[in-house]
Amino acid sequence: MLDQKELLCLLQLASPILPVGAYSYSEGLETLVEKGIISNSASLNDWLERSLCQGSIRLETAVLVRVYRCFCQEDFTKLNYWDNWLSATRETAELRQQSWQMGRSLLNLLRELAPDRDDLPEQANYATAFAIGASHWQIGEELAVLGYLHSWASNLINAGLRLIPLGQTPGQALLLGLQPSLLTATADIISLADENLSSWSWGLSFASMNHETQYSRLFRS
Repeated sequence: MLDQKELLCLLQLASPILPVGAYSYSEGLETLVEKGIISNSASLNDWLERSLCQGSIRLETAVLVRVYRCFCQEDFTKLNYWDNWLSATRETAELRQQSWQMGRSLLNLLRELAPDRDDLPEQANYATAFAIGASHWQIGEELAVLGYLHSWASNLINAGLRLIPLGQTPGQALLLGLQPSLLTATADIISLADENLSSWSWGLSFASMNHETQYSRLFRS
C-alpha cells in the first residue's frame, strides 16, 4: 500500500509549481510547431509517445535510476560519473543548459528545505537532482521514475497548450491517454542494463539546434 507521506512528497517533487523554471522550456517543441510538424493534439501525442519509446527522456530517467541507487548507497564517485555521463549525452547547448539550470535550482531548494544535509552537490543535471530529492524524501524508486516522466509530459503538454494552441480539456485528455505509455516506460527504464542505454532522438537534436536561431521565441529551449 502506498504510504501517504511518500505520496505527498512525490506530489511536491513533481509539482508544476516547483521553482525550477520548467515552464520556460519547450525542448524543441516551439520549433516543431513553428515548422508545422506538430499542429494538433494528435501530432503532439505522437511526439510524446515516440519520445517515451526511444527518445532522450529515457536516458535521462535511466540515469535518474542509477543516481538514486548511488545516493542511497552513498556512492558519490559513481553518482558523479553518471551525472557527467548524462551531461555528455545532451544533444545541444540549450538542452544541456536547461538540465543544469533546473538541477541547480532544485538543489538550491533542497538545501533550503534540508539544511542539515551536507552531501548535496553544488551543480548537477535535473534528473540527478530529482533522484537526490526522491531519495532524501524516501520516495520509492519506481514512483520516482513515474513522477519524473509524468512531470516531463505535463510540462511539454503545457507548452503545447500555448504554442499550437490547444484547449485545457484536450490537454488533459492527452495527459490521461499517456498513462499506459508512462507506466510501460517506467517498467522498461528500470530494467535497462548499462550496456543497453541508448536513444534515437535526432528529431529532438535538429529541433533544438534550429530553436537556437529561431526568429521569435517564447521558450528558452
